[in-house]
Amino acid sequence: MPVSRHGTGPRAATRAFVSQIHPVFMLPPIATAWFGAALAESLSVTVLLVHSVAVFAGLYTAHVKDGYVDFYGRGEDDDHPLTARGCRIALAGSTAVFVVATAVVGLLVDVVAVALMLPGWVIGFLHAPQLDTNPVTATTGYPLGIAFALLGGYYVQARTLSPLVVSLAAIFLLVLSGIKAIDDATDYDYDRSIDKRTAAVVLGPAGARRVAYGLMAVGMLAVLVLAFGVPAMPTSAAFAPVVFAAVAAIAYRADAELATMLLIRGSYLFLAVLVVAVGFRPLG
Repeated sequence: MPVSRHGTGPRAATRAFVSQIHPVFMLPPIATAWFGAALAESLSVTVLLVHSVAVFAGLYTAHVKDGYVDFYGRGEDDDHPLTARGCRIALAGSTAVFVVATAVVGLLVDVVAVALMLPGWVIGFLHAPQLDTNPVTATTGYPLGIAFALLGGYYVQARTLSPLVVSLAAIFLLVLSGIKAIDDATDYDYDRSIDKRTAAVVLGPAGARRVAYGLMAVGMLAVLVLAFGVPAMPTSAAFAPVVFAAVAAIAYRADAELATMLLIRGSYLFLAVLVVAVGFRPLG
């Protein structure tokens, strides 16, 4: 039986499987894991790469499962590149890759590293249809995965967790949850029609936006506190919330779709400034 809905043969199958790689959503968790590794005093490239493979596999699982549920289960999507059998094969393959990569990290590091990696796959596999119907888990699922990517990226190098890294993971969770709450409003009408309880449906688009900006503001304030109050965090990290705040100010009056697009790119800039600040310490 074919795995692609739009053609037969190896090339069509490859295109269908590759279609589930979404760089816009997959690069931030991997970059965050690398940022966590950069915070450690020593760096093992081998462990870094294997951990990154596990993060990628967890994200791939999430995209395939989400597309499978939305197209074959809920009928939300108009099309899907993979057949139902193709989705099951992709899920089995990505899960196998995740298990192998996680096992290798467990052998190279320890069982705590495995415990910090497992949530990435669990959140991805359960996102649809279990987690994306509850306003809390629908909003925090992806951000929580990124937070664990940061924690795992640091731990597999340092074999411990520092207060700074845990604080940064919490900040990422807050900021990205705020962005996700705004993103939920882009599907407000449809989600409401099928009783899908996202933050936007429960609080209303305006209420969800107020909560979103409150979460992002708390996250930015926390970075400033760390930059000026924690020796391990360079003072130059204070530029990260300034850059993000500038983007957030522009996005404030935009509609949900444009605001989400701007804020996602703002989060890229936020992470980039943090990486430069921690990795190069331009202010000494």
